[in-house]
Amino acid sequence: MSQTIHTPSAERPRTLGELKSAGHRTRPVKEEIRANLLERLRSGTPAFPGIVGFDDSVLPELEAALLAGHDFVLLGERGQGKTRLMRTVAGLLDEWVPVVEGCEINDDPYQPICVRCRSLAAEVGDALPIGWLHRDDRYTEKLATPDTSVGDLIGDVDPVKVAEGRTLGDPETIHFGLVPRTNRGLFGLNELPDLAERIQVALFNVLEERDIQVRGYSIRMPLDVMLIATANPEDYTNRGRIITPLKDRFGGEIRTHYLSDLADEVALLRQESRLVAEVGDHLLEVIARLTQGLRESSSVDQRSGVSARFSIAAAEGVSASALRRTARTGDPEPVARVCDLPQVLPTLLGKIEFEMGEEGREAAVLDHLLKLAVAETFRERLGGLDLSGFTAIFAEGAVVETGDLVTADELLGQFGTVPGLARVLERLGYSGANRGEVAAAVEFVLEGLYLTRRIEKDIVDGRTVYGA
Repeated sequence: MSQTIHTPSAERPRTLGELKSAGHRTRPVKEEIRANLLERLRSGTPAFPGIVGFDDSVLPELEAALLAGHDFVLLGERGQGKTRLMRTVAGLLDEWVPVVEGCEINDDPYQPICVRCRSLAAEVGDALPIGWLHRDDRYTEKLATPDTSVGDLIGDVDPVKVAEGRTLGDPETIHFGLVPRTNRGLFGLNELPDLAERIQVALFNVLEERDIQVRGYSIRMPLDVMLIATANPEDYTNRGRIITPLKDRFGGEIRTHYLSDLADEVALLRQESRLVAEVGDHLLEVIARLTQGLRESSSVDQRSGVSARFSIAAAEGVSASALRRTARTGDPEPVARVCDLPQVLPTLLGKIEFEMGEEGREAAVLDHLLKLAVAETFRERLGGLDLSGFTAIFAEGAVVETGDLVTADELLGQFGTVPGLARVLERLGYSGANRGEVAAAVEFVLEGLYLTRRIEKDIVDGRTVYGA
Protein backbone atom coordinates (compact mmCIF):
# COMPACT_ATOMS: atom_id res chain seq x y z
CA MET A 1 0.00 0.00 0.00
CA SER A 2 1.44 3.31 -1.09
CA GLN A 3 2.48 5.89 1.47
CA THR A 4 2.76 8.63 -1.16
CA ILE A 5 0.95 11.88 -0.41
CA HIS A 6 -1.15 12.80 -3.44
CA THR A 7 -2.21 16.37 -4.17
CA PRO A 8 -5.09 17.05 -6.58
CA SER A 9 -4.67 19.61 -9.33
CA ALA A 10 -5.58 23.18 -8.36
CA GLU A 11 -7.86 23.36 -11.43
CA ARG A 12 -10.25 20.75 -10.07
CA PRO A 13 -13.73 21.97 -9.03
CA ARG A 14 -13.94 23.06 -5.40
CA THR A 15 -17.71 23.44 -5.01
CA LEU A 16 -20.74 21.45 -6.05
CA GLY A 17 -21.70 24.20 -8.50
CA GLU A 18 -18.29 24.04 -10.19
CA LEU A 19 -18.54 20.25 -10.30
CA LYS A 20 -21.91 20.46 -12.08
CA SER A 21 -20.59 23.09 -14.52
CA ALA A 22 -17.67 20.82 -15.39
CA GLY A 23 -20.14 18.08 -16.33
CA HIS A 24 -18.61 15.63 -13.87
CA ARG A 25 -20.70 12.59 -13.02
CA THR A 26 -19.84 10.17 -10.25
CA ARG A 27 -20.41 6.44 -10.59
CA PRO A 28 -20.59 3.60 -8.07
CA VAL A 29 -17.36 1.86 -7.08
CA LYS A 30 -18.23 -1.39 -8.83
CA GLU A 31 -19.05 0.48 -12.05
CA GLU A 32 -15.69 2.25 -11.84
CA ILE A 33 -13.86 -1.04 -11.48
CA ARG A 34 -15.88 -2.68 -14.27
CA ALA A 35 -15.25 0.16 -16.72
CA ASN A 36 -11.54 0.47 -15.94
CA LEU A 37 -11.04 -3.30 -16.12
CA LEU A 38 -12.76 -3.46 -19.51
CA GLU A 39 -10.57 -0.64 -20.77
CA ARG A 40 -7.42 -2.48 -19.72
CA LEU A 41 -8.60 -5.78 -21.20
CA ARG A 42 -9.34 -4.09 -24.53
CA SER A 43 -6.02 -2.24 -24.63
CA GLY A 44 -3.93 -5.19 -23.46
CA THR A 45 -2.62 -3.23 -20.46
CA PRO A 46 -1.96 -5.52 -17.47
CA ALA A 47 -4.95 -5.22 -15.14
CA PHE A 48 -3.11 -6.72 -12.17
CA PRO A 49 0.56 -5.67 -12.35
CA GLY A 50 2.98 -7.74 -10.32
CA ILE A 51 0.76 -10.84 -10.26
CA VAL A 52 2.74 -13.81 -11.61
CA GLY A 53 1.53 -17.24 -12.77
CA PHE A 54 -2.24 -16.71 -12.45
CA ASP A 55 -2.98 -15.70 -16.05
CA ASP A 56 -4.75 -18.91 -17.03
CA SER A 57 -6.26 -19.86 -13.68
CA VAL A 58 -7.08 -17.28 -11.01
CA LEU A 59 -7.26 -14.10 -13.08
CA PRO A 60 -10.08 -15.17 -15.43
CA GLU A 61 -12.24 -15.96 -12.39
CA LEU A 62 -11.23 -12.70 -10.71
CA GLU A 63 -12.04 -10.68 -13.82
CA ALA A 64 -15.45 -12.32 -14.10
CA ALA A 65 -16.22 -11.53 -10.45
CA LEU A 66 -15.21 -7.89 -10.86
CA LEU A 67 -17.18 -7.48 -14.07
CA ALA A 68 -20.20 -8.98 -12.33
CA GLY A 69 -19.81 -6.52 -9.47
CA HIS A 70 -19.43 -9.26 -6.87
CA ASP A 71 -17.88 -9.12 -3.43
CA PHE A 72 -15.77 -12.27 -3.08
CA VAL A 73 -13.42 -14.36 -0.94
CA LEU A 74 -9.89 -15.32 -2.02
CA LEU A 75 -9.28 -18.79 -0.60
CA GLY A 76 -5.88 -20.45 -0.49
CA GLU A 77 -2.93 -21.58 1.58
CA ARG A 78 -0.47 -19.12 3.02
CA GLY A 79 1.92 -17.31 0.73
CA GLN A 80 -0.12 -17.64 -2.47
CA GLY A 81 -0.39 -13.90 -3.09
CA LYS A 82 -3.94 -13.37 -1.84
CA THR A 83 -3.22 -10.06 -0.13
CA ARG A 84 -1.15 -8.80 -3.07
CA LEU A 85 -3.98 -9.71 -5.43
CA MET A 86 -6.53 -7.96 -3.22
CA ARG A 87 -4.43 -4.79 -3.17
CA THR A 88 -3.97 -4.69 -6.94
CA VAL A 89 -7.74 -4.53 -7.42
CA ALA A 90 -7.60 -1.05 -5.88
CA GLY A 91 -5.57 0.01 -8.92
CA LEU A 92 -8.75 -0.32 -10.99
CA LEU A 93 -10.45 2.54 -9.15
CA ASP A 94 -10.62 5.99 -10.77
CA GLU A 95 -7.55 8.02 -9.88
CA TRP A 96 -9.54 10.85 -8.27
CA VAL A 97 -13.14 11.14 -7.05
CA PRO A 98 -14.92 14.17 -5.57
CA VAL A 99 -16.12 13.98 -1.96
CA VAL A 100 -17.82 16.37 0.40
CA GLU A 101 -14.94 18.14 2.05
CA GLY A 102 -14.43 17.10 5.66
CA CYS A 103 -16.81 14.13 5.48
CA GLU A 104 -15.76 11.12 7.57
CA ILE A 105 -17.30 8.66 5.12
CA ASN A 106 -16.35 10.25 1.77
CA ASP A 107 -19.88 11.28 0.78
CA ASP A 108 -20.74 11.74 -2.88
CA PRO A 109 -21.44 15.49 -3.32
CA TYR A 110 -24.46 14.68 -5.51
CA GLN A 111 -25.96 12.23 -3.01
CA PRO A 112 -24.66 12.76 0.55
CA ILE A 113 -25.83 10.10 3.00
CA CYS A 114 -24.60 11.18 6.42
CA VAL A 115 -26.61 13.59 8.60
CA ARG A 116 -23.88 16.21 8.66
CA CYS A 117 -23.45 16.37 4.87
CA ARG A 118 -27.17 16.28 4.11
CA SER A 119 -27.74 19.22 6.46
CA LEU A 120 -24.80 21.13 4.96
CA ALA A 121 -25.99 20.49 1.40
CA ALA A 122 -29.48 21.72 2.25
CA GLU A 123 -28.00 24.85 3.80
CA VAL A 124 -25.42 25.93 1.20
CA GLY A 125 -26.66 24.26 -2.00
CA ASP A 126 -24.20 24.57 -4.89
CA ALA A 127 -21.65 26.17 -2.58
CA LEU A 128 -21.10 22.76 -0.94
CA PRO A 129 -17.29 22.48 -0.58
CA ILE A 130 -15.63 19.67 -2.54
CA GLY A 131 -12.46 17.71 -1.78
CA TRP A 132 -10.73 15.13 -3.98
CA LEU A 133 -9.78 11.61 -2.88
CA HIS A 134 -7.00 9.62 -4.55
CA ARG A 135 -7.45 5.92 -5.31
CA ASP A 136 -4.68 4.98 -2.85
CA ASP A 137 -6.74 6.54 -0.05
CA ARG A 138 -9.86 4.61 -1.05
CA TYR A 139 -8.44 1.22 -0.10
CA THR A 140 -8.63 0.09 3.53
CA GLU A 141 -7.27 -3.20 4.81
CA LYS A 142 -8.01 -4.87 8.14
CA LEU A 143 -6.49 -8.02 9.57
CA ALA A 144 -9.34 -9.95 11.18
CA THR A 145 -8.32 -10.92 14.69
CA PRO A 146 -10.39 -12.54 17.45
CA ASP A 147 -10.43 -9.26 19.38
CA THR A 148 -11.88 -7.24 16.48
CA SER A 149 -15.13 -5.62 17.57
CA VAL A 150 -18.28 -4.45 15.82
CA GLY A 151 -17.20 -0.94 16.75
CA ASP A 152 -13.92 -1.41 14.86
CA LEU A 153 -15.68 -2.50 11.68
CA ILE A 154 -19.07 -0.77 11.76
CA GLY A 155 -19.04 1.90 14.48
CA ASP A 156 -20.09 2.76 18.01
CA VAL A 157 -21.43 5.61 20.09
CA ASP A 158 -18.70 8.17 20.73
CA PRO A 159 -18.72 9.03 24.47
CA VAL A 160 -16.81 12.25 23.79
CA LYS A 161 -19.60 13.54 21.56
CA VAL A 162 -22.16 12.60 24.21
CA ALA A 163 -20.12 14.41 26.83
CA GLU A 164 -20.15 17.50 24.61
CA GLY A 165 -23.90 17.73 25.09
CA ARG A 166 -25.38 15.67 22.29
CA THR A 167 -28.13 13.23 23.25
CA LEU A 168 -27.86 9.48 22.72
CA GLY A 169 -30.65 9.78 20.18
CA ASP A 170 -28.58 12.07 18.00
CA PRO A 171 -27.08 10.12 15.03
CA GLU A 172 -24.09 12.48 15.07
CA THR A 173 -22.90 10.81 18.25
CA ILE A 174 -21.84 7.81 16.15
CA HIS A 175 -18.15 7.16 15.59
CA PHE A 176 -17.98 5.34 12.27
CA GLY A 177 -15.92 2.16 11.93
CA LEU A 178 -13.59 1.13 9.12
CA VAL A 179 -16.26 -0.13 6.73
CA PRO A 180 -18.35 3.09 6.52
CA ARG A 181 -15.11 5.11 6.44
CA THR A 182 -14.26 3.15 3.28
CA ASN A 183 -17.48 4.32 1.64
CA ARG A 184 -16.88 4.76 -2.11
CA GLY A 185 -13.82 2.55 -1.92
CA LEU A 186 -12.50 -0.98 -1.52
CA PHE A 187 -12.39 -2.74 1.86
CA GLY A 188 -10.04 -5.70 2.24
CA LEU A 189 -10.52 -8.10 5.16
CA ASN A 190 -7.59 -10.46 5.72
CA GLU A 191 -8.06 -13.87 7.40
CA LEU A 192 -11.85 -13.66 7.60
CA PRO A 193 -12.29 -17.00 9.48
CA ASP A 194 -10.37 -15.52 12.41
CA LEU A 195 -13.18 -13.02 12.91
CA ALA A 196 -15.50 -14.08 15.73
CA GLU A 197 -18.79 -15.42 14.42
CA ARG A 198 -20.87 -12.79 16.22
CA ILE A 199 -18.76 -10.11 14.51
CA GLN A 200 -19.21 -11.75 11.11
CA VAL A 201 -22.95 -11.26 11.59
CA ALA A 202 -22.38 -7.49 11.61
CA LEU A 203 -21.30 -7.73 7.95
CA PHE A 204 -24.64 -9.19 6.80
CA ASN A 205 -26.26 -5.83 6.14
CA VAL A 206 -23.13 -4.37 4.58
CA LEU A 207 -22.99 -7.13 1.97
CA GLU A 208 -26.70 -7.48 1.28
CA GLU A 209 -28.65 -4.34 2.15
CA ARG A 210 -25.63 -2.02 1.95
CA ASP A 211 -26.49 -0.28 5.20
CA ILE A 212 -25.20 -0.33 8.77
CA GLN A 213 -26.71 -0.60 12.23
CA VAL A 214 -25.02 0.81 15.33
CA ARG A 215 -26.31 -0.21 18.76
CA GLY A 216 -29.81 1.16 19.14
CA TYR A 217 -29.73 3.13 15.90
CA SER A 218 -31.21 1.81 12.70
CA ILE A 219 -29.52 3.98 10.12
CA ARG A 220 -30.24 3.62 6.47
CA MET A 221 -26.88 4.50 4.91
CA PRO A 222 -26.57 3.10 1.40
CA LEU A 223 -22.83 2.51 1.48
CA ASP A 224 -20.97 2.27 -1.81
CA VAL A 225 -18.21 -0.19 -1.03
CA MET A 226 -16.70 -3.36 -2.50
CA LEU A 227 -15.62 -5.96 0.04
CA ILE A 228 -12.91 -8.56 -0.62
CA ALA A 229 -11.85 -11.08 2.02
CA THR A 230 -9.06 -13.65 2.21
CA ALA A 231 -9.08 -16.97 4.02
CA ASN A 232 -7.05 -20.12 4.47
CA PRO A 233 -8.79 -23.46 3.98
CA GLU A 234 -10.80 -24.28 7.09
CA ASP A 235 -9.45 -27.80 7.34
CA TYR A 236 -5.99 -26.36 8.00
CA THR A 237 -6.55 -23.35 10.24
CA ASN A 238 -9.01 -24.85 12.74
CA ARG A 239 -9.12 -21.37 14.23
CA GLY A 240 -12.55 -20.45 12.94
CA ARG A 241 -14.81 -20.57 9.95
CA ILE A 242 -16.80 -18.32 7.68
CA ILE A 243 -20.38 -18.72 8.84
CA THR A 244 -22.74 -20.02 6.16
CA PRO A 245 -25.04 -16.96 5.92
CA LEU A 246 -22.01 -14.73 5.35
CA LYS A 247 -20.62 -17.08 2.70
CA ASP A 248 -23.97 -16.87 0.96
CA ARG A 249 -23.77 -13.09 0.81
CA PHE A 250 -20.44 -13.07 -1.01
CA GLY A 251 -20.77 -13.26 -4.77
CA GLY A 252 -18.15 -15.95 -5.10
CA GLU A 253 -15.10 -17.78 -3.80
CA ILE A 254 -11.91 -17.71 -5.87
CA ARG A 255 -9.28 -20.36 -5.16
CA THR A 256 -5.63 -19.37 -5.43
CA HIS A 257 -2.70 -21.78 -5.82
CA TYR A 258 1.05 -22.04 -5.70
CA LEU A 259 2.98 -21.46 -8.91
CA SER A 260 3.51 -24.61 -10.94
CA ASP A 261 5.80 -23.24 -13.66
CA LEU A 262 9.47 -22.94 -12.74
CA ALA A 263 9.95 -19.81 -14.86
CA ASP A 264 7.08 -18.12 -13.01
CA GLU A 265 8.64 -19.02 -9.66
CA VAL A 266 11.99 -17.53 -10.73
CA ALA A 267 10.26 -14.42 -12.08
CA LEU A 268 8.49 -14.01 -8.74
CA LEU A 269 11.82 -14.30 -6.89
CA ARG A 270 13.39 -11.65 -9.11
CA GLN A 271 10.40 -9.39 -8.58
CA GLU A 272 9.93 -9.76 -4.83
CA SER A 273 13.38 -10.49 -3.37
CA ARG A 274 15.52 -7.65 -2.08
CA LEU A 275 18.92 -8.98 -3.06
CA VAL A 276 22.03 -7.37 -1.60
CA ALA A 277 24.39 -9.30 -3.87
CA GLU A 278 24.34 -10.77 -7.35
CA VAL A 279 22.41 -14.04 -7.44
CA GLY A 280 22.54 -15.93 -10.72
CA ASP A 281 19.38 -17.28 -12.33
CA HIS A 282 20.69 -20.83 -11.86
CA LEU A 283 20.71 -20.33 -8.08
CA LEU A 284 17.20 -18.87 -8.15
CA GLU A 285 16.19 -21.96 -10.12
CA VAL A 286 17.69 -24.15 -7.39
CA ILE A 287 15.63 -22.28 -4.77
CA ALA A 288 12.51 -22.55 -6.93
CA ARG A 289 13.02 -26.31 -7.40
CA LEU A 290 13.64 -26.72 -3.68
CA THR A 291 10.38 -24.91 -2.92
CA GLN A 292 8.47 -27.04 -5.41
CA GLY A 293 10.07 -30.17 -3.97
CA LEU A 294 8.88 -29.23 -0.49
CA ARG A 295 5.37 -28.65 -1.81
CA GLU A 296 5.36 -32.18 -3.21
CA SER A 297 7.13 -33.90 -0.32
CA SER A 298 5.25 -36.39 1.83
CA SER A 299 7.39 -35.23 4.76
CA VAL A 300 5.77 -31.77 4.72
CA ASP A 301 2.26 -30.97 5.93
CA GLN A 302 0.70 -29.95 2.64
CA ARG A 303 -2.42 -28.59 4.33
CA SER A 304 -0.17 -25.85 5.65
CA GLY A 305 1.64 -25.40 2.37
CA VAL A 306 5.02 -23.83 1.66
CA SER A 307 4.68 -20.09 1.30
CA ALA A 308 6.29 -18.02 -1.43
CA ARG A 309 7.83 -16.18 1.49
CA PHE A 310 10.01 -19.29 2.01
CA SER A 311 11.68 -18.97 -1.40
CA ILE A 312 11.93 -15.18 -1.14
CA ALA A 313 13.63 -15.45 2.25
CA ALA A 314 15.96 -18.12 0.85
CA ALA A 315 17.02 -15.91 -2.06
CA GLU A 316 17.59 -12.96 0.24
CA GLY A 317 19.53 -15.13 2.67
CA VAL A 318 21.79 -16.47 -0.08
CA SER A 319 22.56 -12.93 -1.26
CA ALA A 320 23.26 -11.88 2.34
CA SER A 321 25.70 -14.79 2.73
CA ALA A 322 27.58 -13.59 -0.35
CA LEU A 323 27.69 -10.05 1.05
CA ARG A 324 29.02 -11.42 4.35
CA ARG A 325 31.80 -13.17 2.46
CA THR A 326 32.96 -9.90 0.88
CA ALA A 327 32.98 -8.21 4.31
CA ARG A 328 34.92 -11.05 5.98
CA THR A 329 37.41 -11.80 3.20
CA GLY A 330 37.75 -8.60 1.20
CA ASP A 331 36.33 -10.25 -1.93
CA PRO A 332 35.56 -7.27 -4.20
CA GLU A 333 32.35 -8.54 -5.80
CA PRO A 334 29.48 -10.00 -3.75
CA VAL A 335 28.31 -12.86 -5.97
CA ALA A 336 26.30 -15.75 -4.53
CA ARG A 337 27.65 -19.29 -4.93
CA VAL A 338 26.33 -22.79 -4.28
CA CYS A 339 28.10 -22.86 -0.92
CA ASP A 340 25.82 -20.05 0.27
CA LEU A 341 22.70 -22.24 0.00
CA PRO A 342 23.32 -24.56 2.99
CA GLN A 343 24.14 -21.53 5.15
CA VAL A 344 20.55 -20.26 5.06
CA LEU A 345 18.65 -23.54 5.35
CA PRO A 346 18.62 -23.67 9.18
CA THR A 347 17.01 -20.22 9.30
CA LEU A 348 14.16 -21.39 7.06
CA LEU A 349 13.03 -24.41 9.05
CA GLY A 350 10.49 -22.34 10.97
CA LYS A 351 8.65 -21.57 7.74
CA ILE A 352 7.77 -25.24 7.13
CA GLU A 353 5.42 -27.51 9.02
CA PHE A 354 6.56 -31.12 8.80
CA GLU A 355 4.46 -34.22 9.31
CA MET A 356 4.42 -35.68 12.81
CA GLY A 357 6.64 -38.63 11.91
CA GLU A 358 9.47 -36.40 10.70
CA GLU A 359 10.50 -34.98 14.08
CA GLY A 360 14.26 -34.77 14.28
CA ARG A 361 14.68 -35.26 10.51
CA GLU A 362 13.66 -31.78 9.37
CA ALA A 363 17.17 -30.60 8.51
CA ALA A 364 17.95 -33.88 6.72
CA VAL A 365 14.78 -33.61 4.60
CA LEU A 366 15.66 -30.05 3.60
CA ASP A 367 19.26 -30.98 2.80
CA HIS A 368 18.17 -33.94 0.66
CA LEU A 369 15.70 -31.84 -1.33
CA LEU A 370 18.33 -29.14 -1.82
CA LYS A 371 20.73 -31.68 -3.33
CA LEU A 372 18.00 -32.89 -5.69
CA ALA A 373 17.27 -29.29 -6.70
CA VAL A 374 20.93 -28.53 -7.42
CA ALA A 375 21.37 -31.76 -9.41
CA GLU A 376 18.26 -31.14 -11.51
CA THR A 377 19.30 -27.55 -12.23
CA PHE A 378 22.79 -28.77 -13.16
CA ARG A 379 21.32 -31.25 -15.64
CA GLU A 380 18.96 -28.66 -17.14
CA ARG A 381 21.53 -25.90 -17.40
CA LEU A 382 24.70 -27.79 -18.29
CA GLY A 383 23.42 -31.11 -19.62
CA GLY A 384 25.18 -32.20 -22.82
CA LEU A 385 28.07 -29.81 -22.23
CA ASP A 386 31.63 -31.18 -22.39
CA LEU A 387 32.94 -30.79 -18.83
CA SER A 388 36.04 -32.97 -19.29
CA GLY A 389 38.18 -29.90 -18.75
CA PHE A 390 36.98 -29.85 -15.15
CA THR A 391 37.13 -33.58 -14.46
CA ALA A 392 40.65 -33.79 -15.93
CA ILE A 393 41.89 -31.63 -13.05
CA PHE A 394 40.98 -34.39 -10.60
CA ALA A 395 42.20 -37.30 -12.74
CA GLU A 396 45.59 -37.39 -11.04
CA GLY A 397 44.42 -36.89 -7.47
CA ALA A 398 44.20 -33.10 -7.31
CA VAL A 399 41.76 -31.47 -4.87
CA VAL A 400 39.99 -28.10 -4.83
CA GLU A 401 38.95 -26.35 -1.64
CA THR A 402 36.03 -23.96 -1.43
CA GLY A 403 33.50 -22.75 1.12
CA ASP A 404 31.44 -19.79 2.19
CA LEU A 405 34.54 -17.85 3.33
CA VAL A 406 36.81 -18.82 0.43
CA THR A 407 37.37 -15.86 -1.88
CA ALA A 408 36.90 -16.00 -5.63
CA ASP A 409 40.65 -15.54 -6.14
CA GLU A 410 41.43 -18.41 -3.74
CA LEU A 411 39.03 -20.70 -5.54
CA LEU A 412 40.13 -19.79 -9.06
CA GLY A 413 43.80 -19.86 -8.07
CA GLN A 414 43.51 -23.63 -7.71
CA PHE A 415 42.67 -23.92 -11.41
CA GLY A 416 44.68 -23.22 -14.50
CA THR A 417 43.02 -22.61 -17.82
CA VAL A 418 39.88 -24.76 -17.97
CA PRO A 419 38.63 -25.76 -21.43
CA GLY A 420 34.89 -25.26 -21.74
CA LEU A 421 34.60 -22.60 -19.00
CA ALA A 422 33.38 -19.98 -21.47
CA ARG A 423 30.47 -22.23 -22.51
CA VAL A 424 29.58 -22.81 -18.86
CA LEU A 425 29.47 -19.06 -18.21
CA GLU A 426 27.30 -18.61 -21.28
CA ARG A 427 24.85 -21.31 -20.18
CA LEU A 428 24.59 -19.79 -16.71
CA GLY A 429 23.98 -16.31 -18.05
CA TYR A 430 27.21 -14.85 -16.71
CA SER A 431 29.27 -12.40 -18.72
CA GLY A 432 32.42 -13.46 -16.89
CA ALA A 433 33.25 -9.79 -16.44
CA ASN A 434 34.24 -10.28 -12.82
CA ARG A 435 35.96 -13.10 -11.00
CA GLY A 436 33.05 -13.51 -8.61
CA GLU A 437 30.85 -14.71 -11.48
CA VAL A 438 33.55 -17.09 -12.73
CA ALA A 439 33.99 -18.52 -9.23
CA ALA A 440 30.20 -18.97 -8.90
CA ALA A 441 30.12 -20.86 -12.21
CA VAL A 442 33.09 -23.06 -11.29
CA GLU A 443 31.66 -23.95 -7.89
CA PHE A 444 28.29 -24.81 -9.45
CA VAL A 445 30.04 -27.17 -11.89
CA LEU A 446 31.98 -28.83 -9.07
CA GLU A 447 28.84 -29.40 -6.99
CA GLY A 448 27.01 -30.73 -10.05
CA LEU A 449 29.81 -33.14 -10.87
CA TYR A 450 29.77 -34.37 -7.28
CA LEU A 451 25.99 -34.86 -7.24
CA THR A 452 26.16 -36.76 -10.54
CA ARG A 453 28.91 -38.95 -9.01
CA ARG A 454 31.75 -37.88 -11.28
CA ILE A 455 33.98 -36.51 -8.52
CA GLU A 456 34.18 -36.90 -4.73
CA LYS A 457 33.48 -34.33 -2.02
CA ASP A 458 34.30 -34.07 1.68
CA ILE A 459 33.89 -31.46 4.42
CA VAL A 460 37.13 -30.71 6.27
CA ASP A 461 37.31 -28.07 9.03
CA GLY A 462 34.30 -26.23 7.62
CA ARG A 463 35.66 -26.17 4.11
CA THR A 464 34.39 -28.20 1.15
CA VAL A 465 37.03 -30.30 -0.58
CA TYR A 466 36.30 -31.61 -4.08
CA GLY A 467 38.41 -34.33 -5.68
CA ALA A 468 40.00 -37.61 -4.78
